[in-house]
Amino acid sequence: MPMAKQLSLLVIVIFLSPVSAANIERGQDLHDSNCISCHASIYGGKGNKIYTRENRKIETLAALEKQLKRCKNSLGTNWPEDQIMDVQHYLNSNFYHFEE
Repeated sequence: MPMAKQLSLLVIVIFLSPVSAANIERGQDLHDSNCISCHASIYGGKGNKIYTRENRKIETLAALEKQLKRCKNSLGTNWPEDQIMDVQHYLNSNFYHFEE
């Protein structure tokens, strides 16, 4: 296979990879500035407890995305799809560990 074609395929794979597409740092920033205060008010100042509680309700990656969209709408944030995916990737990487 010619080198140029190999390079093109590599770029496509990297570009389309879900791990590289998500920006985990931006996801954490968005989460920390928009979500954590509401969760902290529910869980006595420990906002991340919502993700680690014994009876948590999110059991799949699809359910996590759906809940993020509900919360986004409740908060009135203007997050485009890529930012929702960044927050989803942050939460999944740090708390849920669903297979992507």
